[in-house]
Amino acid sequence: MALFQSNNPVLKESIFDKAAHAEGATMTIRGTVNKMSFLLIMLMAAAVFSYGEFLRGSSNVLPMVFGGAIGGFIIALVIIFKKEWSGYLAPAYALAEGLFLGAISAMFNASYQGIVIQAVGLTIGTFIAMLVLYRTGVIRATERFKSIVMTATLGIGIFYLIAMVLRLFHIDMPLIHSSGMFGIGFSLIVVSIAALNLILDFDMIEQGAAQGAPKYFEWYASFGLLVTLVWLYLEILRLLSKLNRK
Repeated sequence: MALFQSNNPVLKESIFDKAAHAEGATMTIRGTVNKMSFLLIMLMAAAVFSYGEFLRGSSNVLPMVFGGAIGGFIIALVIIFKKEWSGYLAPAYALAEGLFLGAISAMFNASYQGIVIQAVGLTIGTFIAMLVLYRTGVIRATERFKSIVMTATLGIGIFYLIAMVLRLFHIDMPLIHSSGMFGIGFSLIVVSIAALNLILDFDMIEQGAAQGAPKYFEWYASFGLLVTLVWLYLEILRLLSKLNRK
């Protein structure tokens, strides 16, 4: 089933191969949208809470940052391998990421006033723009398009992994943190790749509904789309911080 290929690690072709002949209630686009809306509300509620904790000078902020990031990562891994549990774990992922994003956003905003509103606005705007481009057929999720985006995303992932390892030895990768021309250029590329991931996710959701994936895939697909949105927001936040340092 080549039409289900996606570079999002939680939305893979093999997943739909196993679900191609599902019986009973099946995935719908409307059901996926409803569940995605619910996850976003949970994420925003958790983010507002941790943001407020930062403003109050609470000692719980750092535990929220590390706990949210590590907890979200662990939950995501479990969901990827136990997709049937996504209905229970996707809300937990949204809460964990919300705690992380709220605290991180507050830290950025303390250094660059107004940056969070800008990042949220640009993330929403990018999401809407990508959805319009997909629905109007301006950008199509062809096999070549998927291959290019998948390769670029994998490359970015490997680069970030190398950067994390080097940071353990107190070595920083300038492209990630630098506010110079190359650093900003790198962030623009990463933001663009993250945005293009949305096209593949939209296509996967549409094709999953058309092929009758099982009902729990609405939660799984919503989780996958949330992963992309979280990544996009963080990269936009990083880009804006670089521009503010210039």
